[in-house]
Amino acid sequence: MIERETLQLLVGMHRIVRHLGRAGASSTLHPTQFIALLLIGDDQPIRIGEIATRVPCSQPTATTTVAALEAAGLARRQADVLDGRATSVVLTPTGDQMVKAVGRHAVGDLAKLLARLSPDDREVVLAAGAILSRMADDL
Repeated sequence: MIERETLQLLVGMHRIVRHLGRAGASSTLHPTQFIALLLIGDDQPIRIGEIATRVPCSQPTATTTVAALEAAGLARRQADVLDGRATSVVLTPTGDQMVKAVGRHAVGDLAKLLARLSPDDREVVLAAGAILSRMADDL
């Protein structure tokens, strides 16, 4: 039974994320670039190794991803404040605007999906969001 429910959860989350990702930056960026952009926005400055760990992807993929974000004018590297030998990644103003716009759009789209639910189901889904967020933090 748990396998069936787990698969149902996985498929449902995947379909919702794909639905929310069809517009905005996620349609113009590769999924890894999109995830990295959001991570940078959440935790800047952030080292490339941390991006690789949290996406998750390899270090070379994270480096290539950051290079693509730089080329698009969405992120830039800078000297790490704690270790001048290392570099960190931050958003450019354009990248910051994109993250905020995508966030607003995704929240609006998700609110429309949640509005279709009964109040009780909506409460359960929103409570599950906090739990899923904690699970993701442990990855």
